[in-house]
Amino acid sequence: MALSTAELFKKARRIEITARRLVDEQLGGQYHSVFKGRGLIFSDVRPYYAGDDVRAIDWNITARMNAPHVKQFVEERDRTVNLVIDMSASGFFGSHGATKRDIAAELAAVVAFSAIKNNDRVGLYIVTDKVERYIPPKKGRKHVLRVIGEILAFKPKSRGTDLAKGIDFLSKVAKRRSVVFFVSDFFSEGWERAMRIAAQRHEIVPVVVGDPMEQTLPNVGLLLLEDLETGAVIEIDTSSGARRDFEKQAARSTAEREQALRRLNLDVVRVATDEPYVDALIAFFRARAKRMAHG
Repeated sequence: MALSTAELFKKARRIEITARRLVDEQLGGQYHSVFKGRGLIFSDVRPYYAGDDVRAIDWNITARMNAPHVKQFVEERDRTVNLVIDMSASGFFGSHGATKRDIAAELAAVVAFSAIKNNDRVGLYIVTDKVERYIPPKKGRKHVLRVIGEILAFKPKSRGTDLAKGIDFLSKVAKRRSVVFFVSDFFSEGWERAMRIAAQRHEIVPVVVGDPMEQTLPNVGLLLLEDLETGAVIEIDTSSGARRDFEKQAARSTAEREQALRRLNLDVVRVATDEPYVDALIAFFRARAKRMAHG
C-alpha cells in the first residue's frame, strides 16, 4: 500500500532523527577515518629534501629548475558517496515487521548523513533489471532528505533484478572515484564481473540485506510461498522433507553468493530484517579501520 505524502514526510523525518543520532553518538568519526585519504589531488611542487619519496619527483619541473622538485598532494576533500539500491520486488519481503527495503532505506540514510557531516556529496541509483532512477551527487541536508524520500516512495516499474546493468551504468556515469554502497540481497546472477571492473575505479562496499525466512522455514504445516519477482506461487508442507529441500537450496544460493563476494575481496556489510542494522555498520567500520591500521 502506497504511503501518503504526509506519511512519507513523517517516516523520512523519523529516519533522519534516528540516522543523525546514530551518526553523532555511535558512529562518531569512524566514517571519516575509514574513508579519508582515499583520493589525493595534486596541490603544488616544492624542492626535494633528503628523505622524500623519490617516486614523487616531478621530472619536468626538476629539469626546468635544474634542481630536484617533488609533487605535493592533499587529501581530496570533495568526496562522493554513491548509494546503489536494489529495488527489485524481493526487497518488499520481511518476516519480522521491517522489509528488506525498509532496512535498505534506513541504512542508506545513516550513510548519507555520515557523508554530509563530512561535507561529501551523495548520489543515488535505483536499480531493478534496469536503472530506474538516478539522482546526481550533491551536498546538504535538503538533498539527503530528497534521496531518502525517493527510496521510501519509489514505485519500481519492474519486479526483476539485473544488478550488472546498475553497475555498468554507475561505471559510465561516475567518472571520478567514489565510495559506493551497493545495497541488495545479491540473489541474482551475472553481477560479479561488472562489480570487479567497477571496483578498479571505485571503492565498492556491498551491503547484503537478508531475512531469516529466506534460509529457514517455520514448521507450520502447509505454507504458500510467492516469488515476488516472478509472481510464481508454490505450496510447501513444512512438516515434510520439502522444507529441508527448500533450506538446502537456500543454503546453496547463499554459498554461491558468498563465494562470489569473497572472490572480489571487498569489505562487506551484512544486515538482516530481524537484527539492528547499526550493529552491522559499526562492526564494518571497526573491522575496516583495524585492517587499514595493519595494512
